[in-house]
Amino acid sequence: MGDPGGSWLAGLPARAAGSMSTPLREYVEHGSGASVTAGEATQAWGRLRLHPHVLRDVTDVDPSVALLGRTSRAPFGVAPTSLQKAVHPDGEVATARATAAAGAVMVVSSNAGSTFADIAATGVTWWLQVYLPSDRTLAGPLLDRAVEAGAAAVVLTVDTPVVATWHPTQALIWDVADPAWTRVNFGPGHDDQPGSEKALDLGPHDIDWLRDRTGLPVVVKGVLRGDDARRCVQAGAAAVWVSTHGGRQLDRSVSTADALPDVRAAVGEEAEVYVDGGVRSGLDVLTALAAGADAVFVGRPVLHALVDGEAGVARWHAALLDETVEAMRLAGCRTPADTRELLPDARQERPHPL
Repeated sequence: MGDPGGSWLAGLPARAAGSMSTPLREYVEHGSGASVTAGEATQAWGRLRLHPHVLRDVTDVDPSVALLGRTSRAPFGVAPTSLQKAVHPDGEVATARATAAAGAVMVVSSNAGSTFADIAATGVTWWLQVYLPSDRTLAGPLLDRAVEAGAAAVVLTVDTPVVATWHPTQALIWDVADPAWTRVNFGPGHDDQPGSEKALDLGPHDIDWLRDRTGLPVVVKGVLRGDDARRCVQAGAAAVWVSTHGGRQLDRSVSTADALPDVRAAVGEEAEVYVDGGVRSGLDVLTALAAGADAVFVGRPVLHALVDGEAGVARWHAALLDETVEAMRLAGCRTPADTRELLPDARQERPHPL
């Protein structure tokens, strides 16, 4: 069992801060601009109010969900984050081992410092997150390596045509990071090739191209509008992921908690819908499910837990699952599907263009 009361989860950022250098800590915690969006993320979930059921038998609660045809024992998974090897020497492999033991999904950053083969050897169900370059052909080798290593999906990040400005107080982490901590799955000289910069011309056609190129389902990450979500589904996306990139891209963007219901209403049941951003507790997970998510993904808290390696990430999984199950019981929900009645105004059908 995890830790009662959530005190361990709540204390993660402070404990992790003491184990990180200032450049690394600032990289993990920063938001773009004035950090308005990053700062509002957690409070946005707290503004939503649930309508719990009573007189429901919650003796047996099953928090598992089906994601892209595979069962996850938890309704949450690990979001893609860079520099995991800067947090702990075992990096993504430690995260993958703990996530595999928890029976959850891990999304691996294309900037990972561990090889796809080493991550896959843990037995974890994993998806590859990608940014497409201006010259799409340059993405081919990375995609091929991921498919060969058993990636179960491709997550296309669409909210980063450029990296938003932020202002560290000391050295930028990329100026002091060991090159071995990142991008080990790219071929030598990749970043020096013309056309390797992030694409400024992403479009719905790229979803179809990725699906055909890899043979894998495509998840589109960084969607905050219902009309954009519809375009993604019409272009063949298997899922859309409501995300502000941790508040690290366009500052003053709407919170994911506020954007999620509109995206769910626009997509309906034609595709799965995921969300991240500010989720820190099992009650946040429950609220996100009630607001329309099929699953929740978590980034910064996993990095905080990774300070203690595999054991820390395993403890995070157990503690968050315990909190989620408790919240489900208190809300009268035996499965994640039951949460759909907890926010009666969140899923009202809205007309959308075909």
